[in-house]
Amino acid sequence: MNRKTKLIISIVLDFIGYLSYALPGIGEAFDMVWAPVSAVILYVMYKGKKGMIGGLIEGVEEFLPFTDFVPTFTLMWVYTYYFEKKNKRIN
Repeated sequence: MNRKTKLIISIVLDFIGYLSYALPGIGEAFDMVWAPVSAVILYVMYKGKKGMIGGLIEGVEEFLPFTDFVPTFTLMWVYTYYFEKKNKRIN
């Protein structure tokens, strides 16, 4: 999967996480289902240690109340394609 496709998928998945705000009352139940699903998706998209840590953060973020606004998938994409790449060039 190329980086542009991964960015689009990340934005869509973050938007799905935001949907719980649009569904008062039902949104909390949606988060209970979405949290483990999104954690596994993030782990699969970003393999290895980085994916494991990101998946854990995503799962916890979706379970905790009032934290759904954090765009975890998109932040992981930015980290992967910008910050991590810069660190590799420096070393």
